[in-house]
Amino acid sequence: MKAMPSPTTGRKTRPPTPRRRAREFVLQGLYQWQIGGSDEATIEANLRDSEGFDKADGEFFAGLLRGVLTQREALQEQLQACLDRPFGELSPVEGCVLLAGAFELKNHPQTPYRVVINESIELAKSFGGTDGHKYVNGVLDKLAIRLRPAEVAAGRASASGRR
Repeated sequence: MKAMPSPTTGRKTRPPTPRRRAREFVLQGLYQWQIGGSDEATIEANLRDSEGFDKADGEFFAGLLRGVLTQREALQEQLQACLDRPFGELSPVEGCVLLAGAFELKNHPQTPYRVVINESIELAKSFGGTDGHKYVNGVLDKLAIRLRPAEVAAGRASASGRR
């Protein structure tokens, strides 16, 4: 992938990976579900017909979307322990980003927790409110400690050894 200058910062950025694109489509689907009440099959069919979907990881997209919708209540309960307000009071975008991030932390141990958090932060920056990414970062960091304590401890030990 060739790095291209960002139109907003001028820095060179790489095109989104197929997984990043899949996460973007999942976020759109979760938003449709939360705001419009659309069902999983309708959401998935609509998004698969969207421009650019062919560049997304379709299998990852389907697993993430279906998994979040199936486990949403349990994910909300896990997230609630890390929130400073009821889940229902979160902005719809940040709530959807947190659900997807929580699902990945819980169900995709092969993806490093820092990758899950960074991808969630990028989604919140792109689609959420001005400082929503900071909130997402803090919440998922707390959740990672609960769900992946050994990995987080090893990552922090490694980071402190580099200083």
